[in-house]
Amino acid sequence: MDMLEDLETLQFEYGIQEEDHSWLYLLGRSHGLTTKACAHATFFCKLLHNLRESFSRKSLQEKQTSRCPLTGLREDTPDDDELKVGIIGGGHLGKQLAHTLLQLVPIPADSLRISTRRPEALDEFKKLGIQCFYHNSSLVEWANVIFLCCLPSQLSNICVEIQTSLGKACIVYSFVAAVPLPRLKLLLNHTNVLRPQYQCVEDLASIWGTNKEITAALQDPVVLQATCPYSPAGGIILNIKWLEGVFYAAINVCTAKDMPHSQVLQLLNELFLSKHFEACEKDRVSFQKFQAQDFVSKAYAKNLSRKRPFPWFDLTAVQLKETPFSQYLSHSTTFQDNLTHLYCDSFGITLTKEQEPEVSTGSSSQ
Repeated sequence: MDMLEDLETLQFEYGIQEEDHSWLYLLGRSHGLTTKACAHATFFCKLLHNLRESFSRKSLQEKQTSRCPLTGLREDTPDDDELKVGIIGGGHLGKQLAHTLLQLVPIPADSLRISTRRPEALDEFKKLGIQCFYHNSSLVEWANVIFLCCLPSQLSNICVEIQTSLGKACIVYSFVAAVPLPRLKLLLNHTNVLRPQYQCVEDLASIWGTNKEITAALQDPVVLQATCPYSPAGGIILNIKWLEGVFYAAINVCTAKDMPHSQVLQLLNELFLSKHFEACEKDRVSFQKFQAQDFVSKAYAKNLSRKRPFPWFDLTAVQLKETPFSQYLSHSTTFQDNLTHLYCDSFGITLTKEQEPEVSTGSSSQ
């Protein structure tokens, strides 16, 4: 097929009447939205994966210091820190997301499962060792993160199926744009919900293309920079409240492990700011680490003992209201720059000074 790839008669646009060409931008917008959505979901899963790796390292260190008194051998315990991801919906978005997570996180095939009404149509994934079936509630019981890639008309029935199986710590990540967060919270009877919101400008950039595979597109530095959370490039803008939700979701993961908040802050500093610390030390610039009052009120932080975990956060409220972290994200330009570099690095692309994109607060209303 590579020999035929550039033939004009095989292109999607070839059979479209000239008077209908003005509508072709919708195809580019759809592809751009899918690319950006998959990129942000991948970044989120990379964060959770790295967080769980940190848990594993800490657990291993504790096991090595805790040995059986008779044999001198440490007791083995099941490793429950592997990130388990479930996708509900095997349509175009569900398939693109699965490919992206497999290749770019990368998530092992046995840690990814798909529930869809037509599992027989997912042979390409079954051959890779991914379990594909139609049982939403069992998928939710198994997974740490659930991606909703269904149609709006299917969502209510799916929520009825899964709400009693949802564990408190399970994160539901919704791509169903037509259903707002308050409605999702009500349907799921669940607060650990993330929902990215995108706004498209009128003059959409042509960088997204229409036929390029998502995984290939995200290896293109121009496309990847356009997907950066703070970047308005490409004409598709992410509401930055999503990023707040990502941070508080990571904190909830730690709280579910009953981790002291001081250790959580240390982890967040390592995951998000460690490279920037090195740059600041090199340039002799001071940089503020995350503190408890960046995530909770000053009064609450003052009374938070070092060994106590953070409280459990309602992610829907985080994405709908102002939080202590809202001020941090909107005013810390050094953090915005650092996050942009960290984001691109996570996809294997290092930005030069000249490549740094213009940033946007992305603060459109919910």
